[in-house]
Amino acid sequence: MKAGVLGSGSWGTALAQVLCDNGADVLIYGRNPEEVEEINTAHRNSRYFQDLPLSPAVRATGEISELSEYADLFLLAVPTQAIPGVLSEILPFVGPETLIVNAAKGFEWGTNKRLSVCIRDALAGRPCGGIVSLIGPSHAEEVILRMLTSVCAVSTDVCTAEKVQRIFSNEYLRVYVTADEIGAEYGVAVKNVIALASGMLEGRGYGDNAKAALITRGLSETVRYGVQKGAQRETFFGLTGVGDLIVTCFSPHSRNYRAGLAIGRADSASGLAKIPDKTVEGVHSARAVWEDAEKLGVDMPIVSAVYRVLFEGARPSEEIARLMRRPLRRETDPQ
Repeated sequence: MKAGVLGSGSWGTALAQVLCDNGADVLIYGRNPEEVEEINTAHRNSRYFQDLPLSPAVRATGEISELSEYADLFLLAVPTQAIPGVLSEILPFVGPETLIVNAAKGFEWGTNKRLSVCIRDALAGRPCGGIVSLIGPSHAEEVILRMLTSVCAVSTDVCTAEKVQRIFSNEYLRVYVTADEIGAEYGVAVKNVIALASGMLEGRGYGDNAKAALITRGLSETVRYGVQKGAQRETFFGLTGVGDLIVTCFSPHSRNYRAGLAIGRADSASGLAKIPDKTVEGVHSARAVWEDAEKLGVDMPIVSAVYRVLFEGARPSEEIARLMRRPLRRETDPQ
């Protein structure tokens, strides 16, 4: 199999190495000439993985046209806002048997569409071998070290998802299959918002008790919202739900958690743009989910608190106090 990886960032590089380990002929497309050169000559991507050596089989290019020979599978490992653009660039190379695998989490900028919907729209009816999302509780920093990880191949076409499952699974990466595209995509997107809140709690000096409550109640909000959008409730208790929520809310590898931590320490989001970090998908997701939940009448107090901190100038300390003062209720109340 020949696989083209769109994106020379941490996740694209890590999954390219997985594919190489599994015997695929892989070419990464990246727009940073220094990254491309370093991958090819030094077998490293030091911007993300310092001096860690990559598999010598991992190769990169800065020329999109070179991907025309790697159209068995295209892996999208770019930030959500870049997906429509890279899809338009590779569209001439997509054939009726080409698998499109998305590894991003979040919503399309401008429309707030789920990414699988965004990809179908960008293909504009062009036939392909199927669209699958490869998502779940995973950090590139661990996958690149071949540490044990489990994710989900998500598609309404189970046969295609099972094909992707076989392509990516090996002794350190175990891939499960789910057909609930709606639930899986909302689960991995909303958890980034809750991870921002988790970082804010840490930044304000709160501990494990507060985080446990946050994760539990954050999951409750996610389930309410996802089911309203047409998801299956049980999906949120799997890898793309509670699994991704846990790893993102507790891990220092999580860029959303780290961004929340900086906001919490400053007790303000005013300096968010200055945070020296990679793309923080939870910021856009917070706005998208809050706006949609307001329209649907779904009560999401944690998401609302994060939204107010990010976009209305509220202080995390104020929002934490507001959440603790909410009217008392039974845990299983629907709101």
